[in-house]
This record gives sequence, structure tokens and C-alpha cells, in this order.
Amino acid sequence: MVKYIIKRLLMMIPVIIGISLVVYALVSFSPGDPVDMLVGVRASAEAKAELREQLGLDHPFWVRYYNYMKQAVTGNFGISYRTKLPVLQEIWSRLGVTVNLAFGAVVITVLLGIPIGVISAVKQYTLMDNATLVTALFLSSMPGFWLGTLLILAFALQAKWVATTFVNSFSGYILPWITLAAGQMATIVRNTRSNMLEVIRADYIKMARAKGASEARVVMRHALRNALLPIITLLGMNFVELLGGAVVIEQVFTVTGLGSLALISIHQLDAPMVMGEVMFLAFLAGMTNLVIDVVYVYIDPRLKSLYVKIRKKREAAVSE
Repeated sequence: MVKYIIKRLLMMIPVIIGISLVVYALVSFSPGDPVDMLVGVRASAEAKAELREQLGLDHPFWVRYYNYMKQAVTGNFGISYRTKLPVLQEIWSRLGVTVNLAFGAVVITVLLGIPIGVISAVKQYTLMDNATLVTALFLSSMPGFWLGTLLILAFALQAKWVATTFVNSFSGYILPWITLAAGQMATIVRNTRSNMLEVIRADYIKMARAKGASEARVVMRHALRNALLPIITLLGMNFVELLGGAVVIEQVFTVTGLGSLALISIHQLDAPMVMGEVMFLAFLAGMTNLVIDVVYVYIDPRLKSLYVKIRKKREAAVSE
């Protein structure tokens, strides 16, 4: 397992380099000049040339990219054009809010979406199943900004249960959590239902029932465990997507997270900040996929037994 993890980490290096090259090219050749954004279009040519030299923008593209990656390897992602602060410091200052937002939405999705999907599959073609599918379709087609606005009108302005603007407390996260979890939960419900229906018809499920296993044991221990594998992948990717910043939801609830930071940085042509966020999220996505693959081994007994067999063969070959 350790060798596999190391191999996956090494495979992430060319992926991150490729992503960084594409994003750096897009930022570098996009319309607009960051120097004009910093000193203004009416500044003298000498002042612009001096600032461009200070920022290293007077070098060719490949020289600038090489210098940036050489610093990034050491953990230095540069200084933000907009705030004059280190990029990592800006990211860390907002990371906590975004992690809380994404984690809470995923928890709500898991606690509600998976059980509802399982019940819908077990009660197939019943009134509850049809109601669940209609609700999931409604939630998946509902724009997040519209739902967020309705929640603010109902629970903040009318009922006055929560504040109208975001507060970094449990009550401040409730409405953003619900808004983010609504669309995610609809996807999880439908995928859980379809996976459960496929697994329930398998031969080993019929065998478990023939042996006298209770319906609850068949569903929870045998069926759900195998149906969860694609769901885990979906949850992991949803978590990375939310960490990337649900920009629209952050704007609706005035959340100061990574999404709003990325939006401001793009508008201000803040190349170091944009590059720092993209590389950070690319690394985070790779680590999330690695964690999912490791979790697979412990959830799926077939993968676990296969891994044990491979390890025993390697040990036998080394001993010989």
C-alpha cells in the first residue's frame, strides 16, 4: 500500500505541471494588463515600465513560467498584486471558511441523501419512491442562487432566525449548507437508488436471503456496502468542487471563501493569486482521489483480498 501511495503521488507531479502551464498561459495571454490595474492607465510610461520590471513581466513567457515554478517548488507562490500579501497567507486565511462550508454540505448530503436513496430503492415504484424522485428532480433543477435567496427571505428577513449576512458561526453556515447540499443531495439520492437497484438483483443478494439473513442485514451489510463505491467517488469530487468555491452561493450569502477570492483575483488580473489557488486545488483534488482509492480497499472485500494476494506474491518472490 505504501508503494502504491508513493506511485500515485509521483503521478500527480506531471498532472500539476500540465495544469499550471495551461492556467499560466491563460492568465498571461488574457486581455488586459495587470500593470494598468495597479498604477492606472494614466500613469507615465516610465512608472509602468519600472513596475513591470519589478513584477518580472518584462521577461518572455517561458522565462516567467520557469521562474514561477522554481519558486512554487519551494512553497513560495508569490505576492498578490492586489493585497501585497503572500499568496499562501491569503489562501490560508479563507481556507477555513470554505472547508467548513464544503464539509457541512457533504455531511448533510450523506446523512440525508444516502438513506433516502436506499429507502427509495427498497420501496421501488411505491408512492414514497415516486415522491422521492420528483423531489430529487426538483432540487437538481433548482438554481442555487434562487434557493439561497428564498432561504434568506424566509428565514433571515421574515422569521429573523439567522442573520441576513454571513457570520462565521454555526448559525451563519446553516443556510449556505442547505443551499449547497440541496443540489448535491439530489444527485446522491438518484445515484444511490440506481446503484442499490442494480446490486439488489445480484445473485449473492439472493443467496444471502436464501440463507435466512434478515432484510435489514441484506440491505445494509451486503447491498449498501457494494453500492457505496461509486457514491464515495461522487462525494469526493463534490467535496473538491465545493472547496474550489461555490462562487454563486458565496456571493449570495457574502461568504468570504476561496470562491469569492478567485473571482476578485480574476477581475483584478491578480495572476499570482489565481495560479496559487489553481495549483492548491489541483493538489487537493489529487489527494482526494488518492484517499478515495485507499478507502475502496477497505470497503470492497474483493479489492482487499486482491491487494493481500499481490502483497503475498511479492513477499514470496523476495524471499526466493
